[in-house]
Amino acid sequence: MQTIKTHFAEAQEILNNFLSNEDNFVKITQAGDLILKAIHSENKIISCGNGGSMCDAMHFAEELSGRYKHDRKALPAISISDASHITCVGNDYGFEHIFSRYIEALGQPGDVLFAISTSGNSQNIINAIAAAQQKNMKIIALTGKTGGKIASLCDIEIRAPYAQFSDRAQEIHIKVIHSLIDYIEKNLEIGV
Repeated sequence: MQTIKTHFAEAQEILNNFLSNEDNFVKITQAGDLILKAIHSENKIISCGNGGSMCDAMHFAEELSGRYKHDRKALPAISISDASHITCVGNDYGFEHIFSRYIEALGQPGDVLFAISTSGNSQNIINAIAAAQQKNMKIIALTGKTGGKIASLCDIEIRAPYAQFSDRAQEIHIKVIHSLIDYIEKNLEIGV
């Protein structure tokens, strides 16, 4: 039982660390404004991540295209999670290109890439960012640990406080995702 309790204590410590840095909330607001600007310009949000981060990317997109807390218009968001695309590109070009190939196909100037990597060093996310930059897209990244290589490549990086394993970063990421979607819903009718 003590081991289970330790998980909650660690999560609370990481959350308190995140809460103590006001810059995190400035960045969430900036990310929300960037997404709202894209939506108002009739652009889309494309999200991606690996493993649990893919689940978070899917969650983010479905809350925008579906709904979060309030009835409102469907928002143009999609996650790169099509199994046939991922296995095709992984087989033909390599796993490191599964996201960038999608961006090459569907990314447009003014779109937003919402990239998630708990290490900040996932090569397929780095390649997706490079493809998004080629398309003149804006990049928001959720990272962890030190931010890795991704930290310097994006327009806005929101980093979970350092933790040895990815579960703590993922717990922060889902809180960021929910607060970001709430911000978008509440400010949707306000011009950015």
